[in-house]
Formats: sequence, structure tokens, C-alpha cells
Amino acid sequence: MSDILRQLEEKRQRARLGGGERRVENQHKKGKLTARERIELLLDPSSFEEWDMFVEHRCTDFGMAEQAIPGDGVVTGFGTINGRIVFVFSQDFTVFGGSLSEPHAEKICKIMDQAMRVGAPVIGLNDSGGARIQEGVASLAGYAEVFQRNVLASGVIPQVSVIMGPCAGGAVYSPAMTDFIFMVKDTSYMFVTGPDVVKTVTHEEVTQEELGGAVTHTTKSGVADRAFENDVEALLSLRRFVDFLPVNNREKPPVRPTHDPHDRTEPSLDTLIPDNPATPYDMCELILKVVDEADFFEIQPEYARNIIVGFGRMEGSTVGFVANQPMVLAGCLDIASAVKAARFVRFCDCFNIPIVTFVDVPGFLPGTQQEFGGIIKHGAKLLYAFAEATVPKVTVITRKAYGGAYDVMSSKHLRGDVNFAWPSAEIAVMGPKGAVEIIFRQDLGDPKKIAERAEEYRKRFANPFIAGHRGFIDDVIMPSTTRLRVCRSLRMLREKKLENPWKKHGNIPL
Repeated sequence: MSDILRQLEEKRQRARLGGGERRVENQHKKGKLTARERIELLLDPSSFEEWDMFVEHRCTDFGMAEQAIPGDGVVTGFGTINGRIVFVFSQDFTVFGGSLSEPHAEKICKIMDQAMRVGAPVIGLNDSGGARIQEGVASLAGYAEVFQRNVLASGVIPQVSVIMGPCAGGAVYSPAMTDFIFMVKDTSYMFVTGPDVVKTVTHEEVTQEELGGAVTHTTKSGVADRAFENDVEALLSLRRFVDFLPVNNREKPPVRPTHDPHDRTEPSLDTLIPDNPATPYDMCELILKVVDEADFFEIQPEYARNIIVGFGRMEGSTVGFVANQPMVLAGCLDIASAVKAARFVRFCDCFNIPIVTFVDVPGFLPGTQQEFGGIIKHGAKLLYAFAEATVPKVTVITRKAYGGAYDVMSSKHLRGDVNFAWPSAEIAVMGPKGAVEIIFRQDLGDPKKIAERAEEYRKRFANPFIAGHRGFIDDVIMPSTTRLRVCRSLRMLREKKLENPWKKHGNIPL
């Protein structure tokens, strides 16, 4: 028995060493943690239960038979984050560059299948050179098996990918199908084809960082949701982030104790809206003053900054926030912002997270670039997402809500449950100046008359009371009472039941 126990411990030690001390040292020199160090930092202390520690590859070609390492380049298992079960896989770059083999894929698929059965999130810590070339099509088959499970798990359990090293070729499509992607600056990158291929095919000279680094994907492409300075910051932020999410689509969002009173008023909000309707203000200030303890986790803060999405809490319960940002493009909706918000709304609807929408939108961004890029179809994605959502929806119009953009931003007509407006709200087909220039075209040569007509239009139509007369606005509220009114509405909607007609699935305008 003692011999068997000794052999067991030796095998465990061999597996824990990964690719060996030299490669571990190289990993640290790059500013990266090892696969096991990452799991240790992510999960609650001593909660990790590892599976398949002794799995090895089955490849015998190219001298691989002599290079078997226990674990085969990925550490898999389950543990807890703040006491709640999560499944995790962490690719080990010190073993064959973290490349994916058939057994490597089988290990990942095994925990994904189990996560689906028990209803727990899956977190992937990606650090891989891609498919293991020595295995040929077997490694590609392994990727496809993972992709299939990503699709089946979508909308059932939360899936989060953290890119902590290279992620190239077919490997990028698994993270792309997960719900959120976080990256680490300077040490992680994602691209379908690398700089060398790009240079050969298009003759463009580009670095890995420029082509697919964390800054590129969080500011230009919108592929990633957040970028962090290093592994430690990424993993600690991930712990905080996961705490906002329910564990599966049958559970309600978690409730955390809070000392922030639901009836807290914020007198400063009464002066948030500038007197000049063309003057911007920071919508983030409103969100931070309304959520519990100013705790707001923004998603994609550096991409499509004309719209804000993220998670906060109201009376301890997770809420998804969508808000136009007047500081950027006057809060107009464009292609990037519509897609960003639509994906977020659909995630919230999948996982029973109520949606609070703050509206200050002058319309859709005009221009040939937007029209040629398909703003009609892309804008419809946000419309579709809000219309399809059956979770509680509370909307507050703070200032402008013009034209079709008023409809799109979770209006009463898209089954908004509670729709408020501030006294400063202007709800109309278009702004006063544009409206009178169309209605009173004959007066265009008289600026004074046009100005008078615009002021008359503003008083008669650009206010919340016309919509209030129709019942499209449930109440006009004082800005300082926004938190109180939203909390009450969400409490009332807690047991809301609404179902869409049966269908296999809708055909969202992709």
C-alpha cells in the first residue's frame, strides 16, 4: 500500500510541475501566472477539486510517445467563488504551449457537460498555442466538440472566457461563443490569422498586439469586454464579476446584503441635466448614484462609449443597466452601440436579470458610413432584444427621446413594465428645430420666426406630458427620487410572469 501511495504522490507532483521548472520560470518572466496559480487565485481557498490530473495524450507520431506529461496541458475541475460552485479549465502554456489535443479537449468537454447537468457557470482561462499540430485532424475534432458544447450551454449557464496568453486560429471561436471575454494587456492576444499570414496575403505589417491585443479588442473590434493590467487584477475582477451572475437560467440573480437604504434620495440629481439641451452630462454619475453603494461593473467601457451597459445592484439584487451616454456622440445610437447593448440585453433576459434603462437619445447616428454598414439591420438587433425580453424592465427618460430611438430604448410599446420620465424629458418625433424646419418650411428665410416656432414646439410637444396623457409614461418623477421609484418598481415586478409564443427560436436580424 505504501508503494502505491508513494507512486500516487509522485504522479501528482509530476502533474503539478507541468512542463517543468524551466518553463514555469519562463512563464513568470513573461509576467504570467501558471495554470494552477491562476485557479488558486480565482477560487475560494482549498475549494478546488481537480479532475483528470493523470490524463495523457495518445499520439505516437513525431516522437510524441516519449513526451507524455500528466494533465496534457490543461487543468480542469470545480470549486467555489464566494461559496457558489463554478467549473473551470485552465490551459497550461508550459505543457506543449498549452496546445489542444484530443484528450485535452475531452477534459474540457467533460467539465462542460457536468456544469450543464448541475447548473453551474463555466470559466475558461485560455493560454494556448492552438491545435496540436502533431495530432492533425484529431485536435480539430476536439475543438469542434468544445464549440458544440458552447452552443448548447449558451443561455443555460453563464460562460466566461479569460484570455491570458495566445489564442489564435480556430481557438478563438470558443471564447467568441461565450457570454463574456476578459483579456490581459500586453500578454494576451486573439486573432484568426497571425501577423505573418496577414503580411503574406494583404502585405500589411502589423504586430501581434496591434492585430489582436487586449487594447485592440476592447476599443476597436468589441470582441472583448474588459482589459486588465495583469493576471492578478483580471482574476480578482473576475471573482467580483461572477458574484453578479446567477448560476444558471433557472435561478434568480444572487442577493447580497446591503446597508444602502432603498429610499435614499439624491438631491444632486435634480441639477444633473444642464439648462442648455445641447450641453452633455455624464450618465455614469446617474448610475453610480442610483445603484447600491455606487458599485457598478461596466461591460465594454472603452467600446461604443455612446452607450453604457453593466451590472449593479438594487436592494441587494443584481440588475442590468443600459444607458445612453450624452458625453459621446450626444448619446446617438449607431451600429456598434446597438450591437453592444443588444447582446447585453439578451444575456440579462437569458439569466433572469431585470433591466433598468436610462434614456437620453436624440436618434440614430446619420451618415453614409452608418447606412452602408447596415444601421437598419444592426439597430433592429437592439429593438428585437428589448421586445423579446420577458424579464422586468424599468425605463427612465432623463432628457431626449426622439424618433425611432425612443421606441427602441425599452419603451412602453416594447412591453416596458414601468416607464418613468424626468420633468426635463423631451419625447417627440424629432428635436424642435428639425421639426419646425419641416413643418414651417416657408419660414426658413426668417431665423427669428423659426426660433419662435421652435420654442412653441418645445413647449407643446417636447415634454413628458403628451406621452403621459397617452399612458406611455407611467409617471413624471423628480430626479432625486429615481432610486426609490426604481427600487419600488423592481420589488413589485419580482414575481412577474410573461412568456413569448412557443417557437424553436426567433430569427434575430444578424
